[in-house]
Amino acid sequence: LALKGKYDPIKSLEGDEDLQFLLDGGNLVKIRSSSWKKPRFYRLQDDCKTLWHESKKTLRPSRTFTLDDIESVRKGRQSEGLKKHTDASVEELCFSIFFKGSKKNLDLMAASDVEATRWVKALDKVLNNMRNLSHQKKSEHWIINCMRKADKNADNKMTLKELKHFLRQINVEVDDTYAEEIFKKCDTSNSDSLEDSEIKHFYDMLTHREEIDVIYGQYSKTEGQMSASDLLNFLLNEQREQATPEDAYKLIEKYEVDEIAKQKKRMTKDGFLMYLHHDDGSILNPAHKPVYQDMSQPLNHYYISSSHNTYLMEDQVKGPSSTEAYIRALMKSCRCVELDCWDGDNGEPVIYHGYTMTSKVLFREVIQAIKDYAFKVSVTEEETPDFISSMFFSFQTSEYPVILSLENHCTLEQQKLMAHYLISILGEALLSKPLGYTIPTNFPSPEELKGKFLIKGKRLNKLDAFFNKNNTIEDDSVSEEDEAADFKENKQNGQKKSKIKLAKQLSDIVIYCKSVHFSGFEHARDNQDFYEMSSFKESKAFNLADTSATAFCHHNMDKLSRIYPAGSRTNSSNYNPVPMWNVGCQIVALNFQTPSKEMHLNQGRFLPNGFCGYILKPEFQRSLSSQFNPNTLTKGPWLKRKTFHVMVVSGQQLPKINKEKHKSIVDPLVRVEVCGVPADNASKETHYIDNNGFNPTWNESFKFVIHVPELALVRFVVEDYDSTSQNDLIGHYCLPLTSVQNGYRHVPLLTKRGDVICSAGLFVHLMLIDAK
Repeated sequence: LALKGKYDPIKSLEGDEDLQFLLDGGNLVKIRSSSWKKPRFYRLQDDCKTLWHESKKTLRPSRTFTLDDIESVRKGRQSEGLKKHTDASVEELCFSIFFKGSKKNLDLMAASDVEATRWVKALDKVLNNMRNLSHQKKSEHWIINCMRKADKNADNKMTLKELKHFLRQINVEVDDTYAEEIFKKCDTSNSDSLEDSEIKHFYDMLTHREEIDVIYGQYSKTEGQMSASDLLNFLLNEQREQATPEDAYKLIEKYEVDEIAKQKKRMTKDGFLMYLHHDDGSILNPAHKPVYQDMSQPLNHYYISSSHNTYLMEDQVKGPSSTEAYIRALMKSCRCVELDCWDGDNGEPVIYHGYTMTSKVLFREVIQAIKDYAFKVSVTEEETPDFISSMFFSFQTSEYPVILSLENHCTLEQQKLMAHYLISILGEALLSKPLGYTIPTNFPSPEELKGKFLIKGKRLNKLDAFFNKNNTIEDDSVSEEDEAADFKENKQNGQKKSKIKLAKQLSDIVIYCKSVHFSGFEHARDNQDFYEMSSFKESKAFNLADTSATAFCHHNMDKLSRIYPAGSRTNSSNYNPVPMWNVGCQIVALNFQTPSKEMHLNQGRFLPNGFCGYILKPEFQRSLSSQFNPNTLTKGPWLKRKTFHVMVVSGQQLPKINKEKHKSIVDPLVRVEVCGVPADNASKETHYIDNNGFNPTWNESFKFVIHVPELALVRFVVEDYDSTSQNDLIGHYCLPLTSVQNGYRHVPLLTKRGDVICSAGLFVHLMLIDAK
C-alpha cells in the first residue's frame, strides 16, 4: 500500500468508466464449437493486470490470465472458430482475444452490440495504457506485483518468510543470513514484519543501482546535481552526441521529475535514470525509429520483409493452415506473403502445402484477411512514446505495398475465380496496370505504391501489352517451376518441370512481379525485363552467393530476387538470411511462424525505418558501377573499418525460465554477436552470474573490428547457463549497427517469439569509432 499510489500502472485511468466496467465484470458466452457455447463471468482483478473468469471444472472453479499475454482484441467474427461455429447474424455481438505465442485464442459473444463494443474498447484502453508506460514504470509495476504475490495472507505486511519468497520470485537467491540482515535493517519498528515506510525503504534498497550512482556522480558537479552544463558535458563526452546547450535544457524539461530542480535547470539522479530509460537513452537511435529513409527509390532498391508459406501455423507436413498466420505476419510488418493455390471442393480454390497433410483454408478468406490487416494501424507514433513498446506493438503495420506471391496449381476455372476474388475484394488497392502512360523501364517506389497490393506470379505476355491495342492473347500454357515441385522432388523424386494452363484474367493482374525461370545472370541481363523476377531455393542461392557474389549483386540492382527455404525443412526451420542480404536479395522469405535466431535477425534488420517492412539497401548495392563482393572485400566505398567497443555493465529483472520450479533461479550470461559479411561475423560472451536474475553485474568489455558497417547487425543474447545441457534463452535484442547509439544505453529484451519482456533489460556502454 505504501507503494501502490506511486507505482499503480493505471493511475492515469483512475475513475475511468471503461476501467470500472472491466472491474465490475459481466457475463459473456465462451465459444469452442457449434455445440460448446457456455456462459462465463469475466472481470478484471484489482491488480488491473489479470483477467479472471469462472470455470465449471471442480478442481479449478476459476481461471486467470494476465493482460501482458494478450496480443490483440478484435471485434466481430475475426477468428476462424467464430466464423465456423457462429452465424453471420451475430457478427456484431462477437469478439476474440488473441494471445502472444501459441496459446489458443478466446472466442466470446456478448448479449448486445453495445456490450461487445464496450468490452473491446475497455480492454484496448487498458492494454494501450499498460503498453505506453515507460520501461521504468513497467519495471516498478513488476516488482510491486511480485510483492503482492509474496504477501500470502494479504495483510499488506511482509514477514521474513514472505521476504525470502519475494526474493525468489524476482529471481534472486540469497542465503538466510543475508536475507535476515536486509530484513533487520528495514524493520525499524522491531515488529518482525515490514509495513508502510519500511517496505518503501526495502524497495529503495532493492532497486538501488550502484552503476548509475557512479556515472551520475562523475558528472554531477553542481551541488550534487547535474546542471545543464554538466549534462551537456555527459552528452558530448560519454554519449558522443552532437549536442548543444539547448538540447540539454530540453532533456531536463522532458525527464526531470523534481519541479524545483527543473526550475533551476538541473537534473537529479531520478531524472537522469528516467532519461536513460526512454528514447533518448535507448540503444536504438530515436531518429531511426520513424520512417527516415528515402522511400522514393525503385522498389528493388529495398530489402523487403518476406514470409514463406505464410498460411502455415506450424510445420510443413501436417500443421494447420490459417488466415490467422497471415494476420500475424502482416502485424509484424511483413510485406511479401505467399499463397500456394490449389483446386478445392465446390469449385472454390484453397491454400495449403501441396503433397502434404496440412489443412486447407479458402483462398477468398485469405484475401479478405489480407485486405483487412495489410495496412491496419491502430496506434500512432504519438500514442506509443516508449522505445520498447512502440517498435513491437501488436498492431503496428505499414502503409507500404504488400506483394502477394502466388504459387498457382489451379485449373483454369478456379484461376478465374482467384482473379475475381483478388479484383473484387482488394478493389482499387490492387495494382492492375502499370503506373504512368508509357511503357515502364524501372520499378515504381514504395512511396508511389503506398496502400497497394502487387501480384507476383506467371504472366502470358510482356507489360507492353497494356500499351498495344492489338494485343489479343488468350489462356495459354506456361512453365511452372515452384516450391511444391521442389518439395515433391525432395520427398518422392518426382519431376520438377510441369506445365499449367494460365488464365488470362489472372495473368493480367501480374504487373511488376512476373515470375520467370532463372537461366543464369548473363541470360537475365540480356533477355529479361526489369519486372521479370526469379525465385531461388536456398541451396541454389547460397551457391550463387559463394561463387558469383558480384554478379548476384548486379542482378539485384536491376531486378527482384526471392529466396525460399529448402523443401527438406519440414519442421519449418529457417536458413540464415544475412548472406542473402549481403548480395542484395530483396525478398528473403522466412518461416515467420518459427521463433529462431534467423527470425530474430529478420526482426532486427527491419526494426528501424518505422518498422515498415522496407529498408533501403546501401548505395554500393544500388550503383551499377559497384564491384562489391562480400566475400573478398576489395577496396571500395563499402570498406569503412570501424572498431566497436561493447561493455556489458548490468542486467535488470531478467525473467525466470522455469516458473514451475519455485526455487529455480537463473545463472545469466550475455553474448554479443555481430552478423554481417563473413569478415565481420564474431561472437563474444561474459562469464555467468550465480543465482541472480534481478540485478546481475558483469562489467565485461569486448572489441569487434567491423569492415562493412552498413551490412552489420548487432545481437544481444541473454542465456541461463547450464553446465550439463544447452543454455536456455532468457531474452534477446537485435538491430543494425548503423542504428546503434554510442555511450551508456539500455537494451530492451524480447522473448524467443519476439514479444517484449516488459521489465527486463541490459545496461551497456557502446562506442563505434573509426579503426586506426
